[in-house]
Amino acid sequence: MSHRQPVRISDITKFDTIVDARSPAEFALDHIPGAINCPVLSNEERAQIGTIYKQVSPFEAKRLGAAYVSANLARHLHDTFHDRPANWKPLVYCWRGGLRSGSMVTWLRLVGWDAQQLAGGYKGFRGHVIERLESLVPRLRLQVLCGATGSAKTRVLHALAAQGAQVIDLEGYASHKGSLLGHLPGVEQPSQKHFETLLATQIGHFDLERPVFIEGESAKIGRISVPMALVEHMRQAPVIEVKASAEARLAYLLRDYAYLGADADLLATKLGYLKELQGKEVVGRWQDWAVQGQLASLFAELMALHYDPHYERSQARNFAHWAARQSLQTDDLSDLRIGELAAQIRQQAIEA
Repeated sequence: MSHRQPVRISDITKFDTIVDARSPAEFALDHIPGAINCPVLSNEERAQIGTIYKQVSPFEAKRLGAAYVSANLARHLHDTFHDRPANWKPLVYCWRGGLRSGSMVTWLRLVGWDAQQLAGGYKGFRGHVIERLESLVPRLRLQVLCGATGSAKTRVLHALAAQGAQVIDLEGYASHKGSLLGHLPGVEQPSQKHFETLLATQIGHFDLERPVFIEGESAKIGRISVPMALVEHMRQAPVIEVKASAEARLAYLLRDYAYLGADADLLATKLGYLKELQGKEVVGRWQDWAVQGQLASLFAELMALHYDPHYERSQARNFAHWAARQSLQTDDLSDLRIGELAAQIRQQAIEA
């Protein structure tokens, strides 16, 4: 790589560090996995430069921008990069592979490091993500894991991954459990772009000859949209159903959603969204149970009156091979039993 030409996405693994020179706000929205953020302009500086460029003149914007960039580069050289060895090889990118990353590369090269610039910047990487999803998703040998709410599907997926299976954890990428009560306390969902980056990165590591296990999600997980190509592919894939007893599911929900009891008012507010579907009287009772901390009674009725009827209706409608599904019966959703279910699912996939 000593030719120091603009680098393509396929070459990024050849570098020691990927450096994102964009502002912290841009980085937070989405970035190349593994990149570190070393902005040459802060959020405020970038906004100020943009305003001056439009309202005053490009020259004034560049003059002030150069001053800001120089100061920020000096700080990064003093702090972030101070311990990098002489043979360090960083790859730098900004929005389109322009002035911001070019300025950083110039100074890093003056120091003596073999710094290079990513061709097309983040914009080029974003195009790579979209292309990867479009080209690889239809080729995945999906096995869709279904089960009524409380069937520990996500935990089964995690157990499959621990046993060496290829897994797509949509709820993990979306930081959401995929239901009305699925918001994780203190955890913000990623941007749509970053969700797709995580998904495309995972898919890019798969052996396309081996099965890929995925939970049968709807098209929305919280505020995140699952790419329609993946939704449509899931709906045509073979289905494996974890058919757990109501008692086992209730016990699991009480463990897995125990944190909901920590904010009874918020839980009651979320339940209020179901009034049109369930009626004021039923939802009022659920809200009272939420405030009183009676989660066992609440979850039992949510399963019986809301989640289970919806599950029965939606599965046959959404999955073309629902009638031919493989069902695994269990009245135990302990960690040991979840591991056994995962092993059984893997074996069935191998024999299929």
